[in-house]
Order: sequence, then C-alpha cells, then structure tokens
Amino acid sequence: MSSGRSIRILIQIDWVDVAETVSRLWDGSGPYIDADLNVWVGAAALSGITGVDMAINGEAVVLNIELSGVNSTNSDLAWLSFTNNEIIGSIFRILIQTCDDYDQPVGDPEVKFTGTIDNIIFHDKAAGDDSTSILIVEVVNRFTLRRIINGSVLSDTDQKARAAILNPAGNPDRFAERVPLMLDKTVSWPQWN
Repeated sequence: MSSGRSIRILIQIDWVDVAETVSRLWDGSGPYIDADLNVWVGAAALSGITGVDMAINGEAVVLNIELSGVNSTNSDLAWLSFTNNEIIGSIFRILIQTCDDYDQPVGDPEVKFTGTIDNIIFHDKAAGDDSTSILIVEVVNRFTLRRIINGSVLSDTDQKARAAILNPAGNPDRFAERVPLMLDKTVSWPQWN
C-alpha cells in the first residue's frame, strides 16, 4: 500500500566567517542524503516555521526559529561564528523537498525563505552523559522594516524602492500617490430593508 508523497523541511545556513562551510539540518532524526549527495543532519524539532509568512510579508520584525537536538558539529560552527562576532550576515534558508512514495527526494528542493542571521541564542542542556543544544536563531530578511534607514515609516521613495525589489517586472508602485486621492471619496454602505 502506498503511503503517498511527503515533504521535508530543510534548513541551510551558510556561515559568513568560515569559507564554504554550510550547515544542513532537516526536521527529522538521523541523516538525510539529498539527490546531490549532501548530508542533512536531523534536528529533533524546528519551531517558529509558522511565522515565515509574516516575515515574508514584512509583518514580523524578526523570525525566531528554534532548532533543538542540533549535533555538536553544527552547534560548534554557530558558537565559533558567535564568539568571532561574525554571526550577523550568515545566510539562513528554509527549503521544502518533495519526496516520493519511498521518501526519496524528487527534484531539487524549493527555497521558500531566505534571510540573514541577526542574532543567535544558545541553550545547552545536559542530562547524565547526554547533552542537547538548542539554538534560537533570529533571522531578518530584506523586507524587514527596521532595516529601512529612515525608521519604521516608509516614505514614497522607500515604498517605490521596496516595490521594485518585490516586483521587478511589474508596474511601478503608486500607492503613495493614490492614498491622498481617497480623501475625496465617500464610502456608501448598502441599506438592507
């Protein structure tokens, strides 16, 4: 009996201070090997993924992703970047990999979110001989309003520049021109009898 297609949530971090060093994590346990023979290490749980849509739309200032069960190699890379004050700017990607009925990857993973690390918080827990690292990664992207030079309010120029990045092939943004025109409009509500 076929179990149907499944997906895997993948996290890729390109560390800024260590040349060509990439951490690859996935929402599961054990190693996962993709079609390009890259090894993705299981992170026991990923939380905060549901906030991705708010970060993409500029509604969230920071996307907080909690990675628990991170192995020592990836935790050490994060700590090295943090202690060298080079954690900011590391590229953080969330990808979706479609799998077939046998949980084998189908095609290339699709990038759903790209941002840069703004901060990282470490929580290490030890119980007996076992230790677990929890990393809370604070990620910002190009739509984050706090990155705008003039503060939290978009000027007409900022809005047009932001719209050109979001929609490079589309019509130029005219939002700031059209809002003052709404001052002369009257909203009529229907009268239900």
